[in-house]
Amino acid sequence: MGGAAMLLATVAQPAHAAEPDTSGVARQLQKTIASLKFGEVLDTEPPTSTQAARSASVDVDPEKKLAGRDRAPKLKAAALAAATQIHQQPNVDVTVLELDSKGRPVSSGTVVTSPTYKDGVIVPVDQNFHTTAVRYRHWDTNLWNTNNGQGDTDVVPGRENAPIDYMSPYPASTLKLLVGFGILQLVDNGTIKLDDTYAYQPTQASDLCGTATTDTVRNYFDRMITVSDNGSACAMIKLLNDKGAIDGLNQTFQDIGLETLQLKGTNPANGGNWTSGINMSSLDTAKLLALVNGVSGTAWTAPNGKAVTSDVLSASSREFFMKELGDQGWNNVLSTTNYCGYTYPTAGMPQRISQRWIGADGTVTVNNDPTDGKYQYPVQPCQDAAQVTFAHKTGLSENAVSDAGIVKSLPGKANRRYIITAFSNLGYRYIDPNRQEVQPSVNRTEKFAILGRTMDTYEAQR
Repeated sequence: MGGAAMLLATVAQPAHAAEPDTSGVARQLQKTIASLKFGEVLDTEPPTSTQAARSASVDVDPEKKLAGRDRAPKLKAAALAAATQIHQQPNVDVTVLELDSKGRPVSSGTVVTSPTYKDGVIVPVDQNFHTTAVRYRHWDTNLWNTNNGQGDTDVVPGRENAPIDYMSPYPASTLKLLVGFGILQLVDNGTIKLDDTYAYQPTQASDLCGTATTDTVRNYFDRMITVSDNGSACAMIKLLNDKGAIDGLNQTFQDIGLETLQLKGTNPANGGNWTSGINMSSLDTAKLLALVNGVSGTAWTAPNGKAVTSDVLSASSREFFMKELGDQGWNNVLSTTNYCGYTYPTAGMPQRISQRWIGADGTVTVNNDPTDGKYQYPVQPCQDAAQVTFAHKTGLSENAVSDAGIVKSLPGKANRRYIITAFSNLGYRYIDPNRQEVQPSVNRTEKFAILGRTMDTYEAQR
């Protein structure tokens, strides 16, 4: 265990406070993260470069992403040639939440790394898988580059004396989980229906969001989750704003004890402006997914004394959400089945992907995109060798990468039921020293694939 984690074990805790999580999964997660040596990736925009100064001028700049999907511009030869080892330990925030046969959380592990916590520190949790031991700070790329990774704006007030001070990585398109949850709450309370037609008419231009469109809520939701279409997400965020539902959504997260889940600062005129007011910790994201997955009885008790159940969404909404997550097209972070047959990136979690994206020739093409969504080799060998399903959502921007989902074993395979969520600032700005040029290009480190595979092997054997 790293020095910071050892220190936590000796910190005097008040009654009912979070205790250091000494579960097997927490120890395994810390060991795995330490072994991956995230601090060895290469930075194509070192802090002293002109490009780095430009990209850090805005905390998070998702509008630089190509409009529509979680893909990244092809890295230029000059940037690749200039890449140097990252100047400090990156911020990585990972949770594995283990479930029983009724979907109830039974054990967990959360580990964070940063320039302060180079070896990774285990986050203490209480019996409700809640922590007050972390002073979460909103993401700021400039501060990460120049201030030893130290943030200056609190996510949750009243944590000034918390033993862990941590700047929470920007969630990138995994924020669409929050949007989807909010939309389905509107469906459940009768405000909208999935088959309602919504005319998205932005009153302010946005490169991220695109122009006016009209479609059903169901179709917007589907494109937002399965191919991470940003225009569809903007439409759904604008719909939430139109219905005055944003504040209520954020209050719901507070009420059910998921205080770090925040969808704040979006622009009501177009649904854009996805900046650092949006926050997701890996722990609270995992707990949100547990509710979506379905929990028999009480999942946990919130700090306000409220018994939290999966009734926060109706059974039909949860079923719809799970289907959409299961149809995820971008299987390229914790799982890499899309890249079946490639020598790089390495194999991740042994996931069977949705048949939706597999063509007659056996290869994957996401969203009928022959440029950035077309994979070279048939995926059937990996489908045949698959061990699990992974209902998940990925995210990618220049300074963020994320993946969060629900893992279940396939029939006849070693039994596992768990949720894994990972957030980091290692977006497409960062590359592996052993990077290979392939099509579609790999603009994220393969270390997350190793993380997914290693933790799944652990879960299969426990």
